[in-house]
Amino acid sequence: MITQQPIHSGFYDTSTASQVITGIALNGKIIIVTGGHSGIGLETTKILSEAGATIIVGARDIGKARQALAEVKNVSIIELDLSEPVSVNEFTNRYCKSFDSCDILINNAGIMATPLLRNSLGYEMQFATNHLGHFQLTANLWKELRKSRARVICLSSFGHRFSGIQFDDPNFNIHPYEKWTAYGQSKTANSLFAVHLDKIGKEDGVRAFAVHPGRITSTDLNRFMSDEEKATATGAASTVPNYVPSLIKSIAQGAATTIWCATSPQLENLGGVYCADCDISPIVENDSPQVNGVRRWAINPAMAEQLWTLSEKLAGFEWTKLLH
Repeated sequence: MITQQPIHSGFYDTSTASQVITGIALNGKIIIVTGGHSGIGLETTKILSEAGATIIVGARDIGKARQALAEVKNVSIIELDLSEPVSVNEFTNRYCKSFDSCDILINNAGIMATPLLRNSLGYEMQFATNHLGHFQLTANLWKELRKSRARVICLSSFGHRFSGIQFDDPNFNIHPYEKWTAYGQSKTANSLFAVHLDKIGKEDGVRAFAVHPGRITSTDLNRFMSDEEKATATGAASTVPNYVPSLIKSIAQGAATTIWCATSPQLENLGGVYCADCDISPIVENDSPQVNGVRRWAINPAMAEQLWTLSEKLAGFEWTKLLH
């Protein structure tokens, strides 16, 4: 049984992505990074490329991605809008024409604290983009992931503390929309997805990890935040629910836990855990004001399975048919 307990990796909240990958070679590895052209995704792509891997970046804005990645070697870009199922299918169709395996899948892309937006199916945009799109993408790549005995990294956040899954109304069709509740739900979903994905994948060597990268204020993830909320993020009085000050990380520090989970030999035969600061995080109670640590609702196996069933219903397919 996997336990959600720190392993004392020797790395810390100030460790950088380049530090945690020291001595690790990725020559011949094929890695997908969604949103790997901006913010911590770009740093992730650069570090993995420098270690010798071939990187496929899924990007909604191809022009922006080409410009950002112009000087990064061994990178290909495929258009990907995670909020739209058709785009996810088109991405995987194009990927599978060139590659028959995937060694590491990094579900990195995401949006935060948007106004109420819906995709073409009417699903709330944060849930659709941050969770359902990655759920479908991972399902589409299941054969390729199993062939490589891959690691799957799901970018969650300490924002999961804002909300568990609203199973009765995940798309805010009934209840009033609140952007931080919606964001928290999507980040809890990222963590629960890793829990159940690891459960069904470990027999085939596919292991999954949820990652909180840290508080990084220098990316465009905060583009939907008000000036007051941005001031909060840099230390002013809070308008964000349950706000507790914590270390503001650089982008290089923010990518470190992703890189550690994706490549570290310390995590061999482990999975289904929530990680931050380059270690497995401790559990904190759901109502705790503490920033660090993972709430029980984000790692609960029963809730993970319930979310899985809901996700299959919303995505319109049964994952079990992909296991054979």
